Amino acid sequence: MARSTLTDRFGRTVNYVRLSVTDRCDFRCVYCMAEEMTFLPRQQVLSLEELARVARTFVDLGTEKIRLTGGEPLVRKGILDLVREIGSYGLRDFAMTTNGGKLTTMAEPLRQAGLKRLNISLDSLDPDKFLRITRTGKLQQVLDGIDAAKDAGFEGIKLNTVVMKGGNDEEVPELIEFARRKKVDITFIEEMPLGEISEHDRGEALCTSDEVREIIGRSHELIPTPEDSGGPARYFRMADSPVKVGFISPHSHNFCATCNRVRVTVEGRLLLCLGNEHSVDLRHVLRSHPENDDKLRETIISAMDLKPERHHFSSEGDVQILRFMNMTGG
Repeated sequence: MARSTLTDRFGRTVNYVRLSVTDRCDFRCVYCMAEEMTFLPRQQVLSLEELARVARTFVDLGTEKIRLTGGEPLVRKGILDLVREIGSYGLRDFAMTTNGGKLTTMAEPLRQAGLKRLNISLDSLDPDKFLRITRTGKLQQVLDGIDAAKDAGFEGIKLNTVVMKGGNDEEVPELIEFARRKKVDITFIEEMPLGEISEHDRGEALCTSDEVREIIGRSHELIPTPEDSGGPARYFRMADSPVKVGFISPHSHNFCATCNRVRVTVEGRLLLCLGNEHSVDLRHVLRSHPENDDKLRETIISAMDLKPERHHFSSEGDVQILRFMNMTGG
């Protein structure tokens, strides 16, 4: 019987792990990575077996929710095998964040393998703007992927939109109506200062959650709901729709007091906070102790003392963390 033993110095129980399975992606979203990226050599990347060992050990320590992230998880060879393995661990919630580009063929196999929920990135409904933001993405491919995910019958599907002032903020009403038509939830995210970018000034482009709520409020009253996905989003409902509208607000409404999650990068670094560099090298432990997970378990438990009380993201557009989001895991 799993028991929750992962508690940090501030009394927060950690029961949610975001596990990055690759740093590679078939898109090049402007807020996530540079246009010309150098990806990790294969020997630095955790194998599928190592990723499964990490997941299994966290579950033994009380983890109830795992989200597979990237990069783009669906470009990782053998991803269905990993989903099938982790899907057998009895998690309360098992999810994946994806750009949606491969869901037309992968949605049904993913659900059959045991994945319960999908978060699909969708930053624009205009094909030209979508291409500018993703640099390589085709909007229709993603829209078809959303339909395929709905047809596959996942327990939950949520759209994620990073809102950038002067970039896609004027599309907020259209995105809300799209979510209402499709009967899928949607979360609006403040851009995070991860990695050096040149396409826009993050300070000028920051569109706060309060600003997005004001835009939505012109058409729909947002009613606060106590529902909790186990993540950082705050949720609202509309009186005439089952769709939930979420807001992730690292700048304007710091969510650190209730942080219950850690991230494992594809090279096996256990990140204790998205907005800090506190980390522990799990890859070394995995490869130094291939036959036994006792040391891995001990290392994870000890690492909880490194989890900081909060991040210190600035809204001035300066970069606090040099790693890109694809290196961190979404």
